[in-house]
Amino acid sequence: RIGTIRLGADDEEPEFTFVAWLAMLFSAGMGIGLVFYGVAEPLTHYIDPPTSLGVEGATAPAANQALSLTLFHWGLHAWAIYVVVGLGMAYMTYRRGRPLSVRWLLEPLIGKNRVEGPIGHAVDVVAVVGTLFGVATSLGFGITQIGAGLEYLGWIELDGTWTMVLIAVITTLATLSVVSGVAKGMQWLSNINMGLAAALALFVMALGPTLFLLQAWVQNLGGYAQALPQLSLRTGPFSDGTWLGSWTIFYWGWWISWAPFVGMFIARISRGRTIRQFVTTVLLVPTVIGSLWFTIFGDSAILRQRTGGDMLVDGAVDSNTSLFQLLATLPWPTITSVLAVLVIM
Repeated sequence: RIGTIRLGADDEEPEFTFVAWLAMLFSAGMGIGLVFYGVAEPLTHYIDPPTSLGVEGATAPAANQALSLTLFHWGLHAWAIYVVVGLGMAYMTYRRGRPLSVRWLLEPLIGKNRVEGPIGHAVDVVAVVGTLFGVATSLGFGITQIGAGLEYLGWIELDGTWTMVLIAVITTLATLSVVSGVAKGMQWLSNINMGLAAALALFVMALGPTLFLLQAWVQNLGGYAQALPQLSLRTGPFSDGTWLGSWTIFYWGWWISWAPFVGMFIARISRGRTIRQFVTTVLLVPTVIGSLWFTIFGDSAILRQRTGGDMLVDGAVDSNTSLFQLLATLPWPTITSVLAVLVIM
């Protein structure tokens, strides 16, 4: 019954088109991470699966399980966090007339006076500090992979100086996009990013094992749905917990640290949407697109490793270069590697 409530005036139209809205929320939510882990995570789960699940690495069952584990980390659980924060902020801002700030999420619980006092200040400070950790993680992954890609192409020899230069360039571009505003630079960057990412994915799918990937995508969606209850409740009490700490719990921290920023950004770009549109789209569309992305890149890499055996570096997955290793097995590797670097950037 509340699904038809509009985040704004009752007759207000959405501020952005559906495609622009989707591009911005998707790019804000997990842009760098998808590219960084698109090949590396499924391939790692295939080679070295969690021991407590009882599947031997580098086998067909491990290949099937690898994508279920990956989609568990990047699917509904991640976006549910953003939905909770983003919807609360959008409702308080566009329906209740409050400032777009994390503290106002707590007004129904602790009252307006406390929100405007020290408790509210503390909430906003924690949100900003948490966002810093999230930004540092994503920026670190992005810079590492950009540098590794340029080094893989033979264009630079990555060292501390080049790392600082890349950080400066990325920070400058990010600052310019923010200063230009949501309706200009950030929307343009998001649309360009989605276009380049789609072109890269379609290239790999078209020139790679197309039929295999189509079959794998259907199976991966089914495997994810089937494994979701088990993985959601799994705590690994009889294992050492190392795998859960390195993957699942790490992702919890990453998503939660991003939640204030991503929630606020999604709220900012969702004015005029209904609650039903907001929840359904933010939960399901990125999850489905993410499943397609990980199928194209992850299953291509797993198939290549099973048939060619050349996707590892010294017997392990190199997260920084695994994407470029996969692209090197397809035509025009230099062009696609440059495209991948641009998408990360």
